[in-house]
Amino acid sequence: MWGTSGLRPGLALAAFVALVDQVTKLWAERALTLYAPVEVTSFFNLTLVYNPGAAFSFLAAAGGWQRWALSGIAVGVGLLIFVWLARVPRQAWLSVASLGLILGGAIGNLVDRVRIGRVVDFLDFHYAGLHWPAFNVADAAITVGAICLIVATFTEQRVTDNKGKS
Repeated sequence: MWGTSGLRPGLALAAFVALVDQVTKLWAERALTLYAPVEVTSFFNLTLVYNPGAAFSFLAAAGGWQRWALSGIAVGVGLLIFVWLARVPRQAWLSVASLGLILGGAIGNLVDRVRIGRVVDFLDFHYAGLHWPAFNVADAAITVGAICLIVATFTEQRVTDNKGKS
């Protein structure tokens, strides 16, 4: 299970992502003032906000039950990814990295939900007065991981198919 599977490298990447996510969120909570943007560039601010909901503040005003529902979903998805990593060969490096990124992001946001009941967001991109919803390192890791996993489903399958035909 540990030797040839992607479990060990995937979990290592997940732990790294979760650690970086938590360190940056703790920094944001200490260094930034709630809802007070700090301009970094003409299109990017650091702005501390809290999101009790999911992506794009979905369920943010649900009344509190969403904290535990979203936490439960994160735990369930985390367990599925753990099993998936144990079954993916280490050589399928893009799948392993993708799953590690998604798992690390899920863990990072789960820690926030359990610790304070909401997710710390602070990365704020904008253009012409329009703002993308603020997000964090965990969100970025989940997004990049999901995109890479889609790519991996096509590219790594072809590699496997080509090896099987040789």
